[in-house]
Amino acid sequence: MGPLKGIRVIEMAGIGPGPFCAMMLSDMGAEVIRVDRLNQKGTGHRANVLGRGRRSLALDLKNSAAVETVLNLIEKADVVIEGFRPGVMERLGLGPDLCLARNPRLVFGRMTGWGQDGPLAKAAGHDINYISIAGALGAMGYSDRPPAPPLNLVGDFGGGAMYLLAGVLAALVERSSSGKGQVIDAAMTDGTASLLSGFFGLMAMDMWTTDRSSNKLDGGAHYYGSYECSDGKYISIGSIEPQFYALLLEKAEITDPLFQAQQDQQAWPTLKEKLAELFIQRTREQWCVVMEGTDICFAPVLDLGEAPNHPHNKARNTYVEFEGVLQPSPAPRFSRTHSEIQSAASLAGEHSEEILSDWGYSDADIQELKNANAI
Repeated sequence: MGPLKGIRVIEMAGIGPGPFCAMMLSDMGAEVIRVDRLNQKGTGHRANVLGRGRRSLALDLKNSAAVETVLNLIEKADVVIEGFRPGVMERLGLGPDLCLARNPRLVFGRMTGWGQDGPLAKAAGHDINYISIAGALGAMGYSDRPPAPPLNLVGDFGGGAMYLLAGVLAALVERSSSGKGQVIDAAMTDGTASLLSGFFGLMAMDMWTTDRSSNKLDGGAHYYGSYECSDGKYISIGSIEPQFYALLLEKAEITDPLFQAQQDQQAWPTLKEKLAELFIQRTREQWCVVMEGTDICFAPVLDLGEAPNHPHNKARNTYVEFEGVLQPSPAPRFSRTHSEIQSAASLAGEHSEEILSDWGYSDADIQELKNANAI
């Protein structure tokens, strides 16, 4: 199993970045138990890829016996992750102070949009809002139309789940020397701002402006962007370096002297139009024959249905079919402790008795909880 084999994680059921982080932990070998709400028992879908790899325990967290059950499990866990608004876990009687008192080695990961404090901390929000105030959304898209949402990859999964994952893993490493757990405040606004670090550096060096679609990497430059082909499909080029740009001109048979001024920003709009006129003359596949695999920095723009069938992705098994569902394989890859998908997504509460038995509860204990309507 993966590098986290032997690590036990309690996931308080939520949406978006929390489940994605839990999926990653499971793929890396951790045993992840998801605590679902009792009134949702039996809900869910086997094809929910974000829910893969863990078992589900359904509890009524308004029941004191259920809360005590979670605390008992936490005593034996290494990690708790939760994605509620600030104060919810405390009101449930499962705040970090109580949990760490029961288990001083516990890593307690908190995932929110705005963070645990600040003027917006308790307001509702979604990915698009978090990346807006961080400055990311305002830097994306074309200048003549509103910024386009970049799916929910930047806030939920990039600035949220991956920073929570990094925090959990770092805290586990630190615990190996200190013997102590700690609380992680992972906010999507903070994570998204962190992802922008390089662009703030470029601004400080007068190499980036706040005007959308006017910079090297935001669609302003003719040599970094996507273009339509004659079949209505698209290709992408990223010929930033001079040698790659020279190869682009060679392979595309471009002899127009205007293209020699690669970094003349005043010429970029004209050169983009000229490239658009060129690329529309052939199909995507025809351009792939000419450019794919070269140092142009080229790739076809594939949709979600096409991507799994690209030869490179197939050679690396980047996508896998698991129990009838096509989905991305675990990433990253480890040379010894290989990651793997542990199971398809669970229905809420389908493993309640099994989990409690595995974690030390007797049949009598479990029956008592059932009688109390706690599970």
